[in-house]
Amino acid sequence: MAKKDDKYSMPMSGAGLVRYFDDESVGPKIAPEYVIALTVILGIFCFILRYSI
Repeated sequence: MAKKDDKYSMPMSGAGLVRYFDDESVGPKIAPEYVIALTVILGIFCFILRYSI
């Protein structure tokens, strides 16, 4: 009979590595598409400011 709080363990070769998929962040959740779009828009804006003067 398994314990209720058992978790999957990493293989021995992964010892010492951080398991990021276990952590829950409390920050805002933003879709990757929005981050890419915002980066492209910011890049274009900086390009326009650089070469418009």
